[in-house]
Amino acid sequence: MKDFLKIMLASALGFIIASIIFSLIAMIFFFGAMGSMVGSLSSEKFTLQDNSVLNLRLNGPITERTPEEDPFTSLISPDIPTAMGLNDIVSAIRKAKNNEKINGIYLDSRMMSASMATLAEIRRELESFKESGKFIVSYADTYTQTGYYLASLADKVAINPEGNLDLHGLASTPIFFKDALDKLGIEMQIFKVGTYKSAVEPFTQNEMSEANREQVTSFLHDAWSFLRGDIAESRSLTPQDIDMLANQMPLMQTTDFLLSANLVDTLLYETEMKDYLRSLLDLDEDKKIPSATVANMKSVTMKTVKKTDNTIGILYAEGNIVSGSGSANIQDKYMVNQIEKLKDDEDIKAVVFRINSGGGSAYASEQIWKAITDLKAEKPVVVSMGDMAASGGYYIACNADKIVAQPTTLTGSIGIFGAIPNLEGLTKKIGVHTDVVKTNEFSDFGNITRPFNDQERQMLQKMIERGYDLFLTRCAEGRNMPKDSLSLYAEGRVWTGNQAREIGLVDELGGIEKAIEIAAEMANLGKSYVVFEYPKMRSRIDELLNPAKEDLAARTLKEYLGESYELFMILKDIKEQDYIQARIPFNLNIH
Repeated sequence: MKDFLKIMLASALGFIIASIIFSLIAMIFFFGAMGSMVGSLSSEKFTLQDNSVLNLRLNGPITERTPEEDPFTSLISPDIPTAMGLNDIVSAIRKAKNNEKINGIYLDSRMMSASMATLAEIRRELESFKESGKFIVSYADTYTQTGYYLASLADKVAINPEGNLDLHGLASTPIFFKDALDKLGIEMQIFKVGTYKSAVEPFTQNEMSEANREQVTSFLHDAWSFLRGDIAESRSLTPQDIDMLANQMPLMQTTDFLLSANLVDTLLYETEMKDYLRSLLDLDEDKKIPSATVANMKSVTMKTVKKTDNTIGILYAEGNIVSGSGSANIQDKYMVNQIEKLKDDEDIKAVVFRINSGGGSAYASEQIWKAITDLKAEKPVVVSMGDMAASGGYYIACNADKIVAQPTTLTGSIGIFGAIPNLEGLTKKIGVHTDVVKTNEFSDFGNITRPFNDQERQMLQKMIERGYDLFLTRCAEGRNMPKDSLSLYAEGRVWTGNQAREIGLVDELGGIEKAIEIAAEMANLGKSYVVFEYPKMRSRIDELLNPAKEDLAARTLKEYLGESYELFMILKDIKEQDYIQARIPFNLNIH
């Protein structure tokens, strides 16, 4: 007994000492990280040197906006490429164009991930930069198709002598789960309106419907015509040349082939490319090249119009539309609150509503639509569509005074659906049984362990049809189109921005700058206005102290999963949110 007590006391003491040591180590690590962050925050402000280049290194995902560097993600997963904000990239290029200390751009497009409309925004800024007479040179070991789309307009396109260049066109390869669900004993009960509303197909079919194949073929070819045309013009080729080259799979060809096809200008190693860059800057051999990154350019000020009471607010709405009050995705209560603040701010004379969303909850979309309607009654509202403003994303856009989209934006998809699982087959497979006692006929309505009966199906379908009719009405009134005419372009069909303009769903083609110009004109501001972005982005310290751990987890997961993140979040949202959805097809998987 005595030995037992000794052992117990020794073990307890050892546990206490180990806990104290572990806590001390954790505290040292935490405060060390804090010290590192505070040190970086208090470090010297970047100073732009004469005869500099903008080192436009594009690597990782590009989103609408990003907060300042996330300390947690960089500590936990330092190898994950950090997401870049489109607004920061555009701002850096614009500042470089107007700053006499910067003579050119060194474009280094690595394994970047960006959709077609985002690429169009960046390319337009690069074209504007070239108009200033400054140079753009591009280098890569491997050019992805998205990277090459931007690089093709450079004055000189260089590639590693043993490098690769991908140019293959566009394809959509959606994933279907029907057989997998059948094996699990799960049946998705679908209620929808719209021949082209294909969001439910992955759960009910093993291949595209003919209607879906028709719409995907149409918008892919239209989008490719713009991408192909831009590349051809930049490289002094024809669109037919680009198609012919894409059909030869340049990724598998030699760099001599790339040279002979005029896809690149020269073969250089990176050290040789830097020597070439020095020659453009008239620098001595081996002298360090003065440069600035996108992050550096945040601290470089521009000559701007003197601050006035005339402000244009840019309101960003990015992600899935869901019910809630948080800032992740587009949560209706949070977004309505932001819209009401803009409405009540007398200094804000017009609002650009920047939307990048494939939709989501029909109920949440209606709430945001109403808030935009109230805002529009007070001041001009111009929608700027990003990569996607479809289904619920179009719902919240349709009532704006003007709608601006990129030619390759995906929009429309006017339609709704309900998807409710029936797990009866699964429960039988695993030997789980349920029973029910109820007071009224529909007391157990929505029980996912049994299928809907005929009466329940009819009620749900009628509910979906009423929702579709409301969606159609909102769009017809917002676009000032007869409902019958609009219905020809609805039925859940997806259009490119270019196609949408031709049928009246969009007013103008262009990027966010075009939308700002229209908003300023509508508000009679002339050139005397300033632009502010909303909602305000949190600083690094705010991110560190922010109790909303889910937002941090979501950002980390997004950077880790890349393009698969959207599919993960869609499944999560449908599980947790409304069953009635106004959403574009689940995963277009365009590449």
